[in-house]
Amino acid sequence: VQLQASGGGLVQAGGSLGLSCAASGRTFSDYVMAWFRQGPGKEREFVAAIRWSGGGIWYGDSVKYRFTMSRDRAKNTVNPQMNRLNPEDTAVYYCAAGPRLISSTVRQPTKYNYWGQGTQVTVSS
Repeated sequence: VQLQASGGGLVQAGGSLGLSCAASGRTFSDYVMAWFRQGPGKEREFVAAIRWSGGGIWYGDSVKYRFTMSRDRAKNTVNPQMNRLNPEDTAVYYCAAGPRLISSTVRQPTKYNYWGQGTQVTVSS
């Protein structure tokens, strides 16, 4: 199983950036696909998640109303669109996949058994 994260980069505050996580190696029909991030000196933080089969999208409080999560079944990708970025969004962003998660557990990184390598997002002020 491989999760390949891409799309990170440098953006000015107020700008937008889209990430992509390409999943391969198995079927993910019963999985929740998520993004977490970890800023300098901070703990890993939940960003957003989507149930691959449909019926659930969740957002972290700090990104709600700014980030939009979607999936492309044809390309097997999960794609957060990040808008109105600010310097506090600077972090390494990781995609993850977890099997058969319920709503109360999607924000817990320990529930995910597959992780991508991370992509750096830097927001300048």
